[in-house]
Amino acid sequence: MSYRKRLNNWAIARLLDSNQWVIIARFRIRSDADGHLLFLRRTMPDIQLKVVFDVTEDA
Repeated sequence: MSYRKRLNNWAIARLLDSNQWVIIARFRIRSDADGHLLFLRRTMPDIQLKVVFDVTEDA
């Protein structure tokens, strides 16, 4: 994984109907992710979103 990708560990994830999470956006700072999550919840209130710490590694 490149250095730049390792910096963006905070993510906003969306729950799909099949109980799978999909990453919508990535952020370096948790407060940036929280702020964007508030915006998304105001514009799309029916979609389940969550801020997560993404530690997935590419082999």
